[in-house]
Amino acid sequence: MSTVLIVEDDEAMSVALRDGFASEGYAVRAARDGEAGLRAAREDPPDLLILDVMLPRMTGLDVCRELRAKGSAVPIIMLTARGQEIDKVVGLRTGADDYVTKPFGFMELIARSEALLRRTGGRRRAEPLAIGTLVVDFQHHQARRGGPGGAPVELSAREFRMLAFFASRRGEVVTRESLLDAVWDLRSSTLTRTVDMHVAKLRKKIEPDPREPRYLLTIHGLGYKLAEA
Repeated sequence: MSTVLIVEDDEAMSVALRDGFASEGYAVRAARDGEAGLRAAREDPPDLLILDVMLPRMTGLDVCRELRAKGSAVPIIMLTARGQEIDKVVGLRTGADDYVTKPFGFMELIARSEALLRRTGGRRRAEPLAIGTLVVDFQHHQARRGGPGGAPVELSAREFRMLAFFASRRGEVVTRESLLDAVWDLRSSTLTRTVDMHVAKLRKKIEPDPREPRYLLTIHGLGYKLAEA
């Protein structure tokens, strides 16, 4: 059963969302302000975070920004009553995975939630990923070289999401377009260079010799592949 944390200060909206997600088989938790939501997401990370933008005590954007800054890769869908494109851009750049503008149909939100959970591959409960001597713990958002007592390797939230996506398809070719869709939620072919730059940065952290990759391989004309263990 997937767990959803709903951070929404409007009582009627919060109750409707809680009842709706519960009826769809989710375990539901709720918070009424940004500080409480941030604390709940940190203490017991959910599988999915539904986060209103306009919250008392701390905005949804600040909650999202703080979670990503601390390495959290929890999937986040932001809710807002605003309709301006700039607000969506700010939310996505802050680290949100998807964005829904009020008013919205509940079944649309459920569909977006299910699609996001499919893309992320249930990464919160994913088994640790071993890449050579590097061990990536997705549940605790930690990476160490040489096992639990080894030297820590600092990975950004996006790098955790990239590795989770590669791990869910280990041994398979992953196209740049699928990475953009899963990690950035963008599909423009003009942005595939963004993937290449992030892969290059990630290789510097996980490869013994980034110039001669052993684990994160380029499949020319197609994309990338995380080599079999």
